Amino acid sequence: MTYPGELPAIIELFSDLPEGERRENLMAFAGGAGRWTPAEGESFDVEDVRKDAECTDEVGVHLRVEGGRVHLRMSLGPEVQTLTRAMAAILCRGLEGCRIDEVLALRPDFVPQIVGAELVRLRSRTVYYVLSRLQEAAAAYRDRTT
Repeated sequence: MTYPGELPAIIELFSDLPEGERRENLMAFAGGAGRWTPAEGESFDVEDVRKDAECTDEVGVHLRVEGGRVHLRMSLGPEVQTLTRAMAAILCRGLEGCRIDEVLALRPDFVPQIVGAELVRLRSRTVYYVLSRLQEAAAAYRDRTT
């Protein structure tokens, strides 16, 4: 399967890493999650901020579509786990500028290539949580505009 945006480059970065380096890179992405926080006064077509049972704190998905292209931001509470922060940053970077249909069609089969089989097994709900929230926001936008 081909993936949209920068996602293929991110998958390639992670796919052949030994477990230790994979985790280091996930921590680096988690540390950069603040880059994807909404800026003061920034407006969005869909804003979905809530705390779900799958997450330790509030997660906000902020989606804007301009010229048919998606712009994503995430607001993450202070208790959000490192892996969730990493996936938020990876998906925001990887899907920035993609079309709404590409976000909706994205299958989660790439996640183990990034996170690794062990973390997928240990944290299965966490690793897919951000993707499902982004796709919910994209579906809400699509349903409202069609």
